[in-house]
Amino acid sequence: MVGFRTEYIAAGGNRHPAAADWDAITGVLAYGSDINVALWKPLDAGHEGVSALLCGHADTVNVVKFFYPAPDWPHLLLSGSTDHTVRLWQADQSLHLLYHPVGVLEGHAASINCLDVITGHQVVASGAADATIKVWHLNFRERQWSASLLQTIQTSPRFLPLALCCSVLTGNDLLLAAAGTKGSIYIYASRSSGDLTHQATLVGHEGWIRSLAIIPETVQPNSDLLLASASQDKYIRLWRCRRVHGSASEQGQQPNGSIDFDSLLSNKTHGVRTRSGSYCLTFEALLLGHDDWIYTASWQRIAGKLRLLSASADSSLSMWDSDATSGLWICTTRLGEISAQKGSTTATGSTGGFWIGLWSPDGQSVACLGRTGSWRLWTYDSQQDRWLQSIGTSGHTKAITDIAWARDGSYLLSTSSDQTTRLHAKWISSGASSWHEFARPQIHGYDLNCIDVVGESQFVSGADEKLLRVFYEPQSTAELLSRLCGVKSACERALPEAAVIPVLGLSNKAFRPSAEPLPDLGEQVLTDDALQSTMPDHTRIDKPHEPHEPPTEDALARHTLWPESEKLYGHGYEISAVAVSHDGLVIATACKASSLDHAVIRIFTTIDWRELKPPLVAHSLTVTDLRFSDNDSYLLSTGRDRQWSTFGKDSDGSGLFVLKAKYPRAHSRMILSACWAPVEMGEVFVTGGRDKAYKIWNLQKTGSELLDTFHAPGPVTAVDILRPLIQATLVLAVATENGEVSVVVLEKETLKIKSSHRLEDQ
Repeated sequence: MVGFRTEYIAAGGNRHPAAADWDAITGVLAYGSDINVALWKPLDAGHEGVSALLCGHADTVNVVKFFYPAPDWPHLLLSGSTDHTVRLWQADQSLHLLYHPVGVLEGHAASINCLDVITGHQVVASGAADATIKVWHLNFRERQWSASLLQTIQTSPRFLPLALCCSVLTGNDLLLAAAGTKGSIYIYASRSSGDLTHQATLVGHEGWIRSLAIIPETVQPNSDLLLASASQDKYIRLWRCRRVHGSASEQGQQPNGSIDFDSLLSNKTHGVRTRSGSYCLTFEALLLGHDDWIYTASWQRIAGKLRLLSASADSSLSMWDSDATSGLWICTTRLGEISAQKGSTTATGSTGGFWIGLWSPDGQSVACLGRTGSWRLWTYDSQQDRWLQSIGTSGHTKAITDIAWARDGSYLLSTSSDQTTRLHAKWISSGASSWHEFARPQIHGYDLNCIDVVGESQFVSGADEKLLRVFYEPQSTAELLSRLCGVKSACERALPEAAVIPVLGLSNKAFRPSAEPLPDLGEQVLTDDALQSTMPDHTRIDKPHEPHEPPTEDALARHTLWPESEKLYGHGYEISAVAVSHDGLVIATACKASSLDHAVIRIFTTIDWRELKPPLVAHSLTVTDLRFSDNDSYLLSTGRDRQWSTFGKDSDGSGLFVLKAKYPRAHSRMILSACWAPVEMGEVFVTGGRDKAYKIWNLQKTGSELLDTFHAPGPVTAVDILRPLIQATLVLAVATENGEVSVVVLEKETLKIKSSHRLEDQ
């Protein structure tokens, strides 16, 4: 019997200010991760990270919102996407980390950018890049959800909504604030007809407004409302909404009166009239302190006192409190990176900083999302009277292009189009275990395409450049894995402490915090004095304290690089595939190609890192995958030209590989992946292609034989076989382009399917 369970999910967050929400009831933080919604419990004592992915959208998720429509109704999770839809997910009553789809809101003609809801009511407002705001009503009858469109608001003057917030006024009247690609906030309220109508325009910001948040000032009935607006002009503005007795004109302002644009701190009264009364909106305060765009602002009531949390592209989280004596709003706490580490601003091309800032349900923790897709978590320690950084979660932000296990399976390396290589391992602590990112060996300037392990402490990777780079493990990573994961380094040579990327460089240089020289490893080794004297202050390396838990995002980005030891040249275009023999002595590589001249496979030896010529010729288009057999006797290649080829070692003892067999048109479309079966099966291998099929082949001395063909629900992008055989069965994993992963159990003798399991997302 073969069983499976989810052990680890690494998913980076989408860089959109509205793409996350922290549920005040269950403590679940949901965030958009590419086209999925990831569920994570930040305050879970087990630090298990992301527990589930909700799949259903066809494009990037831009906004996520928890919703409690009515006290006796199931609670929902709403997600809006670039695919023009809002999806409804209902939580399981017993397992709050288990959601299932229950509906889709369709009607927008462009990307959904913002959502807001009112707890206890059945109203949802959505804003999209089609310059419209739609108001929906949800209903739940006989355990079925339904939705009706109440109103569509065409923004005028035209702007793209980026932020919405709703509140209930006296008599269940609705107040809706909308803002976006203009520096104004547009206030809508219900009138006698019940529809929302434009009532006022709040001016003052000089850049796009990215976030709005509204909250009653006190818990008393009919309390004033405080509206916070965060903008790309680096300021936060607070506005007060107060109920008045009498008409708007009696308060000194017509509902749509003119505004004095010359006075950005104007305190004119803006009138709002609803079915049940009149209200006035006035400017309350201007919050200064951030040095770059402000992406989010959110309120929290802690011990009866309001606090505002803001997240900015200046890589800081700021907490704002109202002074009890003067009433002024001041920044009392600032978390994040120091200013010297920020680099350029958003206006000069930087996409760094913090994109999202969220309060925990009790207000004692905050979480923020950075540009690398990683979540940082801070928790307030009352004994030390300070905020301490806790374990967050991380993952790639773009497509993962390749993965490779360590030889002993102790850790996993992944490489991605986000230009990073990451090392994942299992943290063992106090009898419990959980997977985390422990190192970021490579932060590159090109998209990374492929990776494989060389020996016990080296790996080679290829990117959208014409060369491959070889890296080896530094002492800091070896000690970290040994202390927290029980992984013992097999490298006996002296290792550098860490690695750094010099200014304007792409190569990781070895770094040792002493003048003691290292053995000649084929690369330049910088000592502490030589390195620090040539680097700016914000790039200098300080050795971190000995950690007792997985590294935080700050440590991953600054202290876990691996030194680069070799470069492998020869290809004329971007690297597409790499494979290392099991004995670690040979590396096979290929690059993108549209002709025979470049569709070659180059073989390098790890003894002196030289190419073994001539290159192997068999394909006419890009080689997509390379695999060595378990005994390193054969090299298997697949390509976009729909054929596979096998190469074997020459009988003259030279160690060179020669073409043994090839099969043109093995699939009806390009072949994307291949793998060998264990040696006890003979020369058996599997290929998978875009024709939605995976095939099993047997390589014989007299030729090749197609043993069987199986069909998949989508184009097959990856295949692999478990080692060793389990009870005389072959366990084959098959992945498709639509994200499905299936495990197929085949009988060893007949290769007939014994069972098949689809690995669910939850």
